[in-house]
Amino acid sequence: MNALAATNRNFRHAAKLLGLDSKLEKSLLIPFREIKVECTIPKDDGTLASYVGFRVQHDNARGPMKGGIRYHPEVDPDEVNALAQLMTWKTAVANIPYGGAKGGIGCVPGELSSSELERLTRVFTQKIHDLIGIHTDVPAPDMGTNSQTMAWILDEYSKFHGHSPAIVTGKPIDLGGSLGREAATGRGVLFAAEALLSEYGKSISGQQFVIQGFGNVGSWAARLISEAGGKVVAVSDVTGAIKNKDGLDIPKLLEYVVKNRGIKGFDGGDALDAKSLLVEDCDVLIPAALGGVINKENANDIRAKFIVEAANHPTDPEADEILSKKGVHIVPDIYANAGGVTVSYFEWVQNIQGFMWDENKVNDELKTYMTRAFKDLKSMCKSHNCDLRMGAFTLGVNRVARATLLRGWEA
Repeated sequence: MNALAATNRNFRHAAKLLGLDSKLEKSLLIPFREIKVECTIPKDDGTLASYVGFRVQHDNARGPMKGGIRYHPEVDPDEVNALAQLMTWKTAVANIPYGGAKGGIGCVPGELSSSELERLTRVFTQKIHDLIGIHTDVPAPDMGTNSQTMAWILDEYSKFHGHSPAIVTGKPIDLGGSLGREAATGRGVLFAAEALLSEYGKSISGQQFVIQGFGNVGSWAARLISEAGGKVVAVSDVTGAIKNKDGLDIPKLLEYVVKNRGIKGFDGGDALDAKSLLVEDCDVLIPAALGGVINKENANDIRAKFIVEAANHPTDPEADEILSKKGVHIVPDIYANAGGVTVSYFEWVQNIQGFMWDENKVNDELKTYMTRAFKDLKSMCKSHNCDLRMGAFTLGVNRVARATLLRGWEA
């Protein structure tokens, strides 16, 4: 099931549990605005190349729209739409004053030089600058983009609107980025895992973890889990997978990955077939890579007792049902990976105030938000007698619906 179909299905289930008016339900699904632009740039060899850019702005009932910009060959309107909608519910679950948006350019960033990427980013910004804004829509990095991409957007946007550091989050620290932002999603995953385990009288220490994906989120989650006393027994990335039943030496692995651009060949564990990583024996499974990796084909074989969804939409709805029957507890993506957007919110607040926080304050505030959101989510589970995913969806959808009605929505 593709991301949009799965997201819509979860939304409709939540709307039914909440007893939403059918007209309100329909209006909450429809995006506020969808933007498609052609970005034509001169390549380094003098030829012209054209790329299609998208921005879907889903909902602004609770505040400015917020969401990443991804550079990826498979960026398409359906996927961008689903991710924009997920951001609406995610920001509401975290209870930060934003709505959802998402954007992207269909390209292969690895095949473009730094100067070509800069030209592409600046042209995209020129095409959408009057449709984004500090109090309208605030982009952030996503797959294939980074703090440098945000720096180019900031610079290009500021040419039209004056110096505007709050126009993007995930910027370099020197341009008003927040301390703690790089680790934020991974740290949020740690706090989500702590909150879940404490429900069952357990802590991170002494639990065995398997992490699929060793990019920014997966590597930070691994580092912080290992510092908290958890045992990371298997990890994978695009180069391969490794396991060590006694626990991988995460600091050593992190050094190795920087030098060798991947975990393949690391001698602190045994090579493993990447496809079998998800069904390795462990207490907590953390999918931190692509969507749709846990599906009806492999759900029956998963041995983890808990799943913390660090990636967006890693579990198909069919797999959800199978895992639920097996008694596996899943912390859903719209809560588990909300650490990134929460610290993006802190960055935006700091930029607007012109007053920067130290890293301890950022991390403490993040823990407060993640812990409070888990309590709110659990209370929705009790009210509606549902699992954690529906607890999160009913919490998010209910907050957006209430804001929409309070603002004076009329069908």
